[in-house]
Amino acid sequence: MRLSRPLLAGLVMATLLGTAACGSSGTDSPAPGASGSESGLVVYSGRNETLIAPLLAQFTKATGIAVTPRYGGSAELAAQLLEEGDRTPADVFLSQDAGALGALQEADGLEVLPEATLAKVPAKYRSAEGAWVGVSGRSRVLVYNPDLVNAADLPKSVFDLTKPAYKGKVGFAPTNASFQAFVTGMRVSAGEERTKAFLEGFKANSPQSFEGNVPILEAVDAGTIAFGLINHYYLYEKAAEAGGLDKVTARNYLFPGTDPGSLVNVGGVGVLKGKQSPDAQAFVDYLLSTEGQTFFAEQTKEYPLIAGVPVALEGLPPLAELGGPAVDLSQLESLDQTLALLDEVGLT
Repeated sequence: MRLSRPLLAGLVMATLLGTAACGSSGTDSPAPGASGSESGLVVYSGRNETLIAPLLAQFTKATGIAVTPRYGGSAELAAQLLEEGDRTPADVFLSQDAGALGALQEADGLEVLPEATLAKVPAKYRSAEGAWVGVSGRSRVLVYNPDLVNAADLPKSVFDLTKPAYKGKVGFAPTNASFQAFVTGMRVSAGEERTKAFLEGFKANSPQSFEGNVPILEAVDAGTIAFGLINHYYLYEKAAEAGGLDKVTARNYLFPGTDPGSLVNVGGVGVLKGKQSPDAQAFVDYLLSTEGQTFFAEQTKEYPLIAGVPVALEGLPPLAELGGPAVDLSQLESLDQTLALLDEVGLT
């Protein structure tokens, strides 16, 4: 594995700033650590243990393959894998976001997956080099309170959030991995200068800072603030807990067209360099099976990425109709540049 010091520095910085990718439950994953002995298939998981442990149990039951997981944030686990190099005990990396997988791809740390596996997922949700494949999809949204905002008055672009009409009314989570991936997507699609101008204008507009996506949603739903920048699935998880979307006030809004505010990111998986094996391939294929994809659709309210698996997301279009910027998701690995920019404008 080619150790890229800028990549490593950026990933370590993400860890120090508390950017461990949050699971869909809204809680951060614990620090990396082995669960049991290093036996069976070793999976480094950047997704929350509470979420993924049942899926790993399903995989073992279906295949007979034992799994030893290590949990942590996607950024910190990617940094750990870069440091471990060929010495890593990991066979597979399951990441909360494409950026961490892109960092390993750039360091030549992942095996090329079989074409038959890659072909199960639309091209824009997998590595162009075949080094990783998405297993679940999520869209950035503007969640809003319809008691405070008329749908006809919703902004036409995320860039509009710098206007006086939105002063003090927007919640965001600056140290959250999904917000930073959104900023990275804006940098890649709209350019550094426009992104910097947006962030400076956004900061000047007095947005309200939160620790994560769940508190943002709760504040919007309660009417404490009118808007929030989050991922789509938080609303549907809250609705499931409340007994239906009609029991929740907040609603999701997708910015139209290719607007960076509606970035579609993925959770994904890759096989570590030199660790290609039938068991590792079986794990990847299980995540892309009907059973594995149904788990993501039902348990996390994310978009399944293979055809034929239904998902109930009232008010949102199907995956094929989602907009957002046209970016190579592997390019979301440039987290170090995003963190430096957020620090420069004072949003960290």
